[in-house]
Amino acid sequence: MSSSSKNLSDNQQISEIPNAEAMRFGIVVSEWNHEVTMALKDGAFDTLIKFGALPENILVSFVPGSYELTLGAQLQLESNKVDAVICLGCVIQGETRHFDFICDAVANGITALNIKYNKPVIFGVLTPDNQQQAMDRAGGKHGNKGDEAAATAIKMLSLKEAFKNH
Repeated sequence: MSSSSKNLSDNQQISEIPNAEAMRFGIVVSEWNHEVTMALKDGAFDTLIKFGALPENILVSFVPGSYELTLGAQLQLESNKVDAVICLGCVIQGETRHFDFICDAVANGITALNIKYNKPVIFGVLTPDNQQQAMDRAGGKHGNKGDEAAATAIKMLSLKEAFKNH
């Protein structure tokens, strides 16, 4: 769980984030809980640019909800226009088990895409208990998890490239 003392959006990470100029990214954004997910998208996009990604090498797609993130990511991967995909969504805990089913399906789907396509597909889906916790993680007191998802995508592509060269 994120806390004020463990805010990766401050870029206080173990390894440096490499230059992303030669990398191509997809960002798939859930329209559900759009106030949160648009802030995550802006954070991810801005972080990619900050570390050298070219705007024309960032493909942004929207899907209705978090459940659809997996197919949205697959479509981007199949287009061969991206080297990595960042999936951004927000599923707020409710009174029913819907939350559990959606979160499980999305996590498993994203994991399967990583393996099937041998490309980084980043899980940037918030799973808070309430709207305030979501906002705290979409640019609030816990940073912007979109920033962290973008940094993760860059670092995973760099790791993949390092293994190619050995």
